[in-house]
Amino acid sequence: MTEPDGAAAIPDPVDTRPALLAGVPRALSPLVRRVLAPNPGRMTGPGTNTYLIGVDEIVVVDPGPEDPDHLEAIMGAGGDRIRWIVCTHTHPDHSPGAAALRAASGAPVLAFGNRNGLRVDRRLAHGDQIEATEFRLTAHHTPGHASNHLCFLLEEERMLFSGDHVMEGSTVVIRPPDGDMAAYLDSLAHVRSLRLRSIAPGHGHLIEDPNRLIDWYIEHRLEREAQVLAIVAREKRTRIRMIVDELYIGLVPELVPMARRSVHAHLLKLAAEDRVRGRTLTGEWVIVR
Repeated sequence: MTEPDGAAAIPDPVDTRPALLAGVPRALSPLVRRVLAPNPGRMTGPGTNTYLIGVDEIVVVDPGPEDPDHLEAIMGAGGDRIRWIVCTHTHPDHSPGAAALRAASGAPVLAFGNRNGLRVDRRLAHGDQIEATEFRLTAHHTPGHASNHLCFLLEEERMLFSGDHVMEGSTVVIRPPDGDMAAYLDSLAHVRSLRLRSIAPGHGHLIEDPNRLIDWYIEHRLEREAQVLAIVAREKRTRIRMIVDELYIGLVPELVPMARRSVHAHLLKLAAEDRVRGRTLTGEWVIVR
C-alpha cells in the first residue's frame, strides 16, 4: 500500500519504460517474469505484481487478489511447472489469490503464517530457503509495513522481491498497531546490506538502483519524523489531525486517514524513545523535556 505523500518523490526525468499491462507476462530477467493483477487504485498504484521465478520449476510470488482473469494469466504463464506459491504478507491485494492458485496448480502455499484468511502449507522464517533446480530463494523477515512481512532474495540474480516493503514511485504506508516505524527502519537497513542488484516491488516497475532508493526511503522517514517532532515541540501538546493538516497540505480527503496513521507510527516510535508522550490516534501528544 502506497503512502499518501510519496508518489513521484524521486521521479524519472524521462520515463521510457513500457506501460504495465494487466494479464500480460513480461520477462524481467532469464529467471523472472511479472504478471500484473487488474487491481489499480490509489493504494495499489498500477496494480499488484505477481512474479514467476524459474523455468523448469516455478515459484509464484504474491498471487494477488482473488480474480479469475489473473489466475488464468498466472496459470497460462506457469502451468504445471508451478511448484511453490509464496506470499510476502497477507494484505488483501497480495495473498487472497493463493487458495485458487493452489487448487489449480497443486502447489503448496508458503508464508510467515496463517492470517487474514490465508492458510499455509509451510511456515517460513527468516533465512528459510526454497531450493529449485535453477535457483535458490531466501526468505528475509522484514516487519514494519506488516509484522508478518517477508521479502525474498533470488540469490543467483541478487534480485529482491520486496512486496510492500519497498515499491517503485512511492513510499509505503506504516499503519499501527501491526505497522511499526522503528521495525520498518531496521528492516530497511537490513535489506540495504544485502548487496542487491535490483528490487522487484509489489507495485510498480523493476527498481534497478536499489541502494539509492533505500537510502532515500530512510532519509524521507527521518525527515518526516523530524517535522512531526518539531510540531509537537512548538505546540507543547497537539493532536495528530493538527499535525496532518500542517504537513499534508492539499491531500485528497480519502487519503487523510492514511496520513494520520503514518503520523501515528512516527509518534509511537518517538514515544518509545521517550521523546514524546501519548498513545492513541485521537488523543493528545506532549513533548518530553
